[in-house]
Amino acid sequence: MSREHNEMIIEQFSKQAVPFAKLPGHLNSIQMLIEMSGAASNDSILDVACGPGLVACEFAAIANNVTGIDITKKMIEQAKNHQQKKRLKNMTWNVGDVLPLPYADNKFSIVLTRYSFHHFLEPQKVLSEMYRVCRPGGSILVADVALPPEKVEAYNQVEKLRDPSHTKALTHQEFEKLFQKLKLNNNRQAVYTIEVELEQQLEASFPNPGDDEKIRTLIEQDIGVNKIGINAYKRNGKIYFSYSISVYVGQKTYSSIRRTG
Repeated sequence: MSREHNEMIIEQFSKQAVPFAKLPGHLNSIQMLIEMSGAASNDSILDVACGPGLVACEFAAIANNVTGIDITKKMIEQAKNHQQKKRLKNMTWNVGDVLPLPYADNKFSIVLTRYSFHHFLEPQKVLSEMYRVCRPGGSILVADVALPPEKVEAYNQVEKLRDPSHTKALTHQEFEKLFQKLKLNNNRQAVYTIEVELEQQLEASFPNPGDDEKIRTLIEQDIGVNKIGINAYKRNGKIYFSYSISVYVGQKTYSSIRRTG
């Protein structure tokens, strides 16, 4: 991750730290992630790019211990606040980068991340780092927007306007190749959607001046067309759309302990 790109992420998510945690839908489907990861009471879990700790805290209610790492200090502050509200004691928070992850090889039994891969300049290297710190036999889980190839360009155009730290959404095929390269076992996939109201999403985002109007125009023009891949529609005078989230899970083999990538 370049310093300039990291600084852009920190700038954006320092602003988004509070509204991000309050957006409707961000607590949805965490139970699916828990079930797909196979999390249990003896697990040691790492949440990469943990944001305000919503996912990490839900896992901590089940697991032995959970560590969350995020490059944005204000996100970690929100995560600590969320932990206190949930009265959880088995959690550790770190401010840090993903390349490299500041943890020993084979440290965690589950390594996961949600809604982060579209920010990474080198997603294969990030996944390899997640693999490195995962124990043999442990699970690696990634949940993020995944699109058909013909939708990616238009989607990226809108998302870069909304969040300048967005890099690119990956296609389903690109995610599958990332996991195939690591030769994981027991690969599984699921899909869920998050419906959002456009103005609520813009209020929680911090686009450059004037770009909010460009976003409104692009999404409204896409109603009934779906070039962007977000199934935009109008209801009671408001514009709604949905993010299609794919969840990819694989198991680190016992014979592959070396660093990959």
